[in-house]
Amino acid sequence: MTDLSLQEPSGKLGDTLMDGVALYEAGKFKAAYDIFYDCAKAGDATSWFWLSVMHMYGDGVAVDKQMGFKCCLKAAEMGSVQAQTNLGVMYIQGDGVTEDARTGLMWLCRAADAGDTGAQFNAATLLSAGKVEDKDLETAAKYYRMAAESGYFPAQARLGFSYRNGFGVAKDCQQAFLWLTLASQHGAGSAISMLEGLVSEMTPDELHRGHQMVEKWMQEHRGGAGDVRFRVSTN
Repeated sequence: MTDLSLQEPSGKLGDTLMDGVALYEAGKFKAAYDIFYDCAKAGDATSWFWLSVMHMYGDGVAVDKQMGFKCCLKAAEMGSVQAQTNLGVMYIQGDGVTEDARTGLMWLCRAADAGDTGAQFNAATLLSAGKVEDKDLETAAKYYRMAAESGYFPAQARLGFSYRNGFGVAKDCQQAFLWLTLASQHGAGSAISMLEGLVSEMTPDELHRGHQMVEKWMQEHRGGAGDVRFRVSTN
């Protein structure tokens, strides 16, 4: 991509990307922008991602979604997984670029395969809804599992639903119990109601094994997967 006519920085060179992030988080947007600009021009993909965020939201600069898209595309092409996730959503929602859901899904799948939790959930949501391409419940379940195993409770709820109903996976009440229980601990209403119905149908042995699976998972995993990436909607 060429001719990204970014706002010229006023600060001096030599500041690091981490300094820029710290300044951004402190609300010192102009100083942060200068650092990201310098680092981006030096070939740093993450800095292009931050410039995209700043232009999209108007942090220290005027809102310019087309410039935000261009910076995001640059970062994504350079390998920033964060940017690939956001770029996918931009294409799907037509935010700063002409809407192109197929291209958006392609970028989301690329980021999902690279391990981005937000991309995994977004791609699975689109694939299960069939609003971009034909439904692909198996791939959707794969991405829901990847995000669920990272501790992302919305994906845990969706994966539990998949196991409960055999969507993209074989029906498995114990797997459904595991993922719905984990999601319920975060107050996911749909998971709680579905779990109640599932428990009423399980045998004592199935419940016992389900509780063992939950306990084992809790021992092996810590924390959740909070995400600040853009999210798609199928509404």
